[in-house]
Amino acid sequence: MQKKVFVAISGGVDSAVSAKLLQEKGYDVTGVFMKNWSDEDYGIKNKCPWQEDLEDTIKICETLGIAHKTYNFEKEYRENILQNFFDEYKKGNTPNPDVLCNQHIKFDAFLKKALSEGADYIATGHYSKTMGGRLFKAKDKNKDQTYFLYRLTKQQLEKSIFPLGDLTKQEVRKLAKKYKLPVAEKKDSQGLCFVGKINVQEFIKNTLKESEGDIKDIDENKVVGKHKGLWFYTTGQRHGIRVGGTQEPYFVVKKDIKKNTLYVAQGRNHPKLYKKTLEVANLHLINPKYEFQKKDFTATIRYRCADTPVKLRFENKKTIIDFEKSQWAPALGQSLVLFDKNECLGGGFITAFMV
Repeated sequence: MQKKVFVAISGGVDSAVSAKLLQEKGYDVTGVFMKNWSDEDYGIKNKCPWQEDLEDTIKICETLGIAHKTYNFEKEYRENILQNFFDEYKKGNTPNPDVLCNQHIKFDAFLKKALSEGADYIATGHYSKTMGGRLFKAKDKNKDQTYFLYRLTKQQLEKSIFPLGDLTKQEVRKLAKKYKLPVAEKKDSQGLCFVGKINVQEFIKNTLKESEGDIKDIDENKVVGKHKGLWFYTTGQRHGIRVGGTQEPYFVVKKDIKKNTLYVAQGRNHPKLYKKTLEVANLHLINPKYEFQKKDFTATIRYRCADTPVKLRFENKKTIIDFEKSQWAPALGQSLVLFDKNECLGGGFITAFMV
């Protein structure tokens, strides 16, 4: 009997090729479009291309001759991703909406609904690999999206397929043309997960209003400008800091929410932008029985950032990560993801800088 797989088809080339590859392997494929956003939400209009994406998804399914479904997870998206998005910015942190979207929507809400409707597996167009409930980096290191999948569980991975794990983006484009898929030339989507290409500052302004405060030089502790709200900045940011008369540009070093003060330093390589020891919270392990003390492993603090050897220790119920080399501009709220060579072990959210 054919195994049934429900493929999350977003209307883009990656998910379209994923569906075709599974069909070629003999799976009974159903395409599913997830509607998680409405144009009227949070004051954003005509920025989310969900209607166009839905139309493209239907065309893809018609081309492949497969069934099509639409799932609505707007409520779940609003509660689990958008609420966290604004809560984190309000605290002065930099959130990870794509990480939470995978955790709560694609591999929880979607997976559960698909299985309840008869699917044996779900599949997505992520550039990653999974085998035996484990998660591995993709062949295409430039496109590898394992960083955004680290909060998945062994059970979720056992029910998930990533057809693009052994392909490069260039190869995927060639396959899309070979199979005459209607989105073969469609550009990759960018922006906030499911919301689309938006001006993030304008998006934030609809919920978190402007709140003027001082910009201070962290070395001289003197006011060098004004900001309109700490939630519009993240560690390491250069854009948007209007301070003139300096030899080198200013970069964001830290934010003081209580004092509503933004601290900056001159030069991208200023020593206060580098951190070697971090604290992480909500540590999630794909394999909870992994023995950290018995193996060498690496970590990364952002997408497409090189892995660096680290050591992990637990102190007073805190998880501390010591990097072999100092990391440039880690941001509170962002994800730190752990690896054992090409295998993703899990990770947590950065909550403090120790050194």
